[in-house]
Amino acid sequence: MTDPPGSEEARLARLVRAHDRWRGKSVFNLLASENAVSPLARKYLGSDLAGRYTLPLETDFHGERIDNSYTGTQYTDQIESLANAAAARVFRAKFATTRPLSGHIAALSALAPLLPTGSRLLAIEPNEGGYDGYAPGFIPSLFGYTVRPLPADGPGGTVVEERAVETIRRERPNAVVLGQSFFLFPYPLRAIAEAAHAVEALVLYDASHVLGLLAGGVFQDPLREGADVVYGSTHKSFPGPQGGLLYTDREDLFRQIDPALVWRVFDNAHWNRIAGLAQTLLELERCGSDYARTVVANAQALGGALTERGWPLVAADRGFTQSHQLHLDRSALDATHHVKAGALARRLERQRLLIDLVGRVGTAEVARLGLTPADMPRLADLLTRGGLRKEKVGPEVLAWRTTFSGLKFA
Repeated sequence: MTDPPGSEEARLARLVRAHDRWRGKSVFNLLASENAVSPLARKYLGSDLAGRYTLPLETDFHGERIDNSYTGTQYTDQIESLANAAAARVFRAKFATTRPLSGHIAALSALAPLLPTGSRLLAIEPNEGGYDGYAPGFIPSLFGYTVRPLPADGPGGTVVEERAVETIRRERPNAVVLGQSFFLFPYPLRAIAEAAHAVEALVLYDASHVLGLLAGGVFQDPLREGADVVYGSTHKSFPGPQGGLLYTDREDLFRQIDPALVWRVFDNAHWNRIAGLAQTLLELERCGSDYARTVVANAQALGGALTERGWPLVAADRGFTQSHQLHLDRSALDATHHVKAGALARRLERQRLLIDLVGRVGTAEVARLGLTPADMPRLADLLTRGGLRKEKVGPEVLAWRTTFSGLKFA
């Protein structure tokens, strides 16, 4: 027996509504890789821009002069120009593009034009907190790069200045790629950049996890500290739609990157996304500093409150973090509480508290809801009771969650 016409459409509508209720109104999201998008940014994501193209060429093409392959793009192009200008202002950069479709695509957008086949990279290994995409079998394999480890050790994959500088001088790479999925503390960037530039290597800073903190002027200031190109995701600590952006002060590098995007890395850059990203940039221009400071203060306060309740966290002796992330000590968690991080995450999910299965806890989205450091002990109590003690705290979580309506810093 077949389903009646339209039944799948009705099911789809129910699923989307259920998701919106669940994720948007019924849980506290502590996933380090996610954030909440403002109502205006969401409105622009659903605008007519969602199905449109623009392709400025300003060149001879198919026997005639073409400024743009499409007509009807006057507003689309202005929106993109506004977004790029806002990104340049927020990050105090001379050049910026909002076209990359994700942080990973932003990495490709920088690496492919700047580093020829056979280039040598230094990158933090995944087992020390580095982004898996820079491991030998992934992005480097696409372009024939050789990648060697940039040493990181200690809590959160901390890069130690002396070892990093020594490695750069010895390996003489074409580029040092700084990017981490587990990211608690700033890099010793001035020393890394000085060593890299001395051997004519580029410094590429993947800010995917900390882009929102950089926009708010906390964590660190990559361009002023020596990075050549900065790029990252716009949906982690940066509270925008899924996507990416890239910025630099170096015109020579930007003139290599920007023309190489179209028909090489992507074609349609999704201008509804760019409009939503522009709105988020304008929001952060107004209140990004307060937002970023709240995110970090929440993370540090939550770290202290969890530790008091018996949670093993890395970097307790260093204030836990200077970013939006906290890291569970997974070995100690298993040894002390007899639960693995993944099982703990699933247990908490049933109680409307979301963390990821690899032991990261993030405070970016709860800051957007309006939680402050004063709320972190209560949140730690719920996490402890629901996670370590296996209590059914879901109704309490829901009752508290429903007291928060709208978003702060928007």
